[in-house]
Amino acid sequence: MDALFGQEYEALRESVRALAENKISPFAKEVDEDSRFPQEAYEALQGSDLAAAHVDPKYGGQGADSLATAIIIEEIARVCAASSLIPAVNKLGSLPLILAGNEEQKEKYLTQLAAGKAFSYCLSESDAGSDAVAMKTKAKKSSDGWVLTGSKKWISNAGFSDFYTVLAQTDPALGAKGITAFIVEKDDVGVSFGAHEKKMGFKGSPTREVYFDSVAIPDDRRIGEIGSGFALAMETLDHTRITIAAQALGIAQGAFEIATAYAHERKQFGKEIFDFQGVQFMLADMAMNIAAARQLTYLAAVKSERGEKDLTFFSAAAKCFASDVAMKVTTDAVQVLGGYGYVSDFPVERMMRDAKLTQIYEGTNQVQRVVMARHLEDLR
Repeated sequence: MDALFGQEYEALRESVRALAENKISPFAKEVDEDSRFPQEAYEALQGSDLAAAHVDPKYGGQGADSLATAIIIEEIARVCAASSLIPAVNKLGSLPLILAGNEEQKEKYLTQLAAGKAFSYCLSESDAGSDAVAMKTKAKKSSDGWVLTGSKKWISNAGFSDFYTVLAQTDPALGAKGITAFIVEKDDVGVSFGAHEKKMGFKGSPTREVYFDSVAIPDDRRIGEIGSGFALAMETLDHTRITIAAQALGIAQGAFEIATAYAHERKQFGKEIFDFQGVQFMLADMAMNIAAARQLTYLAAVKSERGEKDLTFFSAAAKCFASDVAMKVTTDAVQVLGGYGYVSDFPVERMMRDAKLTQIYEGTNQVQRVVMARHLEDLR
């Protein structure tokens, strides 16, 4: 790590790992079992300026680059995936503003984000998931701004977050070029939230529908030009898919460490189960694939920071590969632990449930493969 990227990143890892083990890990099981927001994690991260570390120092943030942010998310996910969504969602929600907002918008919202507010991202709808252009949420021009009507589904940290980047149709006849991005505040009249989704994993992160009942907002809440929203949404995902790769990487690393330790502790037939070749091969494959996923994720993070032309391919590849690795590693970790892996005495069953979502959100892995195929020429 030091040789490739510099000692400061390894120092960051050690610092975040210590915080995660001491202040987040002790509550991870309870957060999952009670399906409650990881308040202890939020307070620990905010107290260490890690909840929105990506925010520029001029607005009160740490100015963490893409690689540093990935490491932060990875180390939190290693002990509690739900808690890792705090910095991940804050980056996802605020990145459209960072990419295309004006200075007044950045000063107003990024300063509050760095100070402890939270930011979510509203793109998906009940009938517009992978096909985001099919969204039905509309923004109609008014005399002094816009009126938003519709709903968004599967919104991470909905109800907890104070601000929401909302993509809406401003001219449905134009398709993708008729979509515009807006900032909606939680307290805006007409904003409400649906019931908490009952999920397989990531139970500590609230996932709810967001409703917009004729929500009137001024034009200074519009991000970028009218009609530029869809392109901005896709550009945002090019950068934030890397945070999902980092999250998957952390889940896989945590499960691998538990499986390895257990293989040395558990004895059958008079010896450690680690001594059986079948178990050794499983652990070796875990380590090999995690190492490969880490290099791909970090490479994508560097490309994100540099804005390289092949970013779209590498961000999709990192998210796709790392999440597939996380699913395989956590499944095998449950297998190594046997019956103990199937019960909640050990966290690997939680990690297996959490890993599944990383293959789905911010674009399913089937969609990631389509994205990669469409950008093969960027590798030349």
